[in-house]
Amino acid sequence: IFEPKQDDEKLARQKEIEDWLPITSSRNAKWWYSAFHNVTAMVGAGVLGLPYAMSQLGWGPGVAVLVLSWVITLYTLWQMVEMHEMVPGKRFDRYHELGQHAFGEKLGLYIVVPQQLIVEIGVCIVYMVTGGKSLKKFHELVCEDCKPIKLTYFIMIYASVHFVLSHLPNFNSISGVSLAAAVMSLSYSTIAWAASTSKGVREDVEYGYKAKSTAGTVFNFFSGLGDVAFAYAGHNVVLEIQATIPSTPEKPSKGPMWKGVIVAYIVVALCYFPVALVGYYIFGNSVEDNILISLKKPVWLIATANIFVVIHVIGSYQIYAMPVFDMMETLLVKKLNFRPTTILRFCVRNFYVAATMFLGMTFPFFGGLLAFFGGFAFAPTTYFLPCIIWLAIYKPRKYGLSWWANWVCIVFGIFLMVLSPIGGLRTIVIQAKEYQFYS
Repeated sequence: IFEPKQDDEKLARQKEIEDWLPITSSRNAKWWYSAFHNVTAMVGAGVLGLPYAMSQLGWGPGVAVLVLSWVITLYTLWQMVEMHEMVPGKRFDRYHELGQHAFGEKLGLYIVVPQQLIVEIGVCIVYMVTGGKSLKKFHELVCEDCKPIKLTYFIMIYASVHFVLSHLPNFNSISGVSLAAAVMSLSYSTIAWAASTSKGVREDVEYGYKAKSTAGTVFNFFSGLGDVAFAYAGHNVVLEIQATIPSTPEKPSKGPMWKGVIVAYIVVALCYFPVALVGYYIFGNSVEDNILISLKKPVWLIATANIFVVIHVIGSYQIYAMPVFDMMETLLVKKLNFRPTTILRFCVRNFYVAATMFLGMTFPFFGGLLAFFGGFAFAPTTYFLPCIIWLAIYKPRKYGLSWWANWVCIVFGIFLMVLSPIGGLRTIVIQAKEYQFYS
């Protein structure tokens, strides 16, 4: 007699939780939401490091790695969009749910969640540093006679915005922030390459490798690979973005989602290729790890670009933080049986923002961090995990086109994963020698 009632209660509670969690609470996004969410997730501060990555890779390898990464990541993104609803009547709203379907309940979690968390938390920390550095740069440009303020304070100022924005409940509610961020990314990328072009090529420009020793050149090369891997990292939030699009058997969500992805990838190409190639062409191997630092004049334009970067990384931070909030809140509500309340959400999110702010203030070596995280966690989730899941589920014909395509991506991705953290770690070690904590 009692069983159906208990089941109804259980289902009602599950529905209450699903309606509360940030990823699944609203499913009425339009295809263009997916476009600017993807642009914001993809075009990060990584784009400003691309000319520097080119200077470490050189013309030939640099262009090859850029183009190859664009093609491979578009292909793996397509696979993820396709796999979102491959089981009729079910949606894989989160990356780890897809992993669990492919590798089993336990193993799927162990494979996907740590990597996804490293990426998302890593991005949030790096963006704390980027936001702080860009604010500091803006302050220095606008007010030359002012007393210099420590980076630590600028990171705190930047973080203060997130203590407010993090309380937006779900993906659709941050679509305005995300749109602003996507527009900014195109704007500052354009400023970066246009201002470089107007400067003209420097007379003493050099395109050779900067390092004097062979070992240095090799390590820098690895580090450059990591920077490129970091630049293509939107896949960690792609299923979560697709989860917000409505879906019916007649009109599955993959149609509008794919349309958004194509638009996003065209924008990515418009941001990445001009910045990387023009920036390297103008400055050669003396380019800084953030191209805006190499551009000193015109002051008002570079100051504007820095503010655009700040607005962009505010949006990006929110997009990467949302799945982390979802995981933390799911754990507390489903496993530890907390009630889904506003107070719980308030505590969880403020704690997360505070933690990323603290870590950003402690380790602000921007370039090395990019390469280290880029290879260590971005390469798997972006370049080859989707391929492994695809092979595990669809089992394409051996030595067929799909089989070969996936194995090429897997080999390229593993190559990136192994080599780039080595270069990044070396950069961090070199920079950490002169670094004082909280200086």
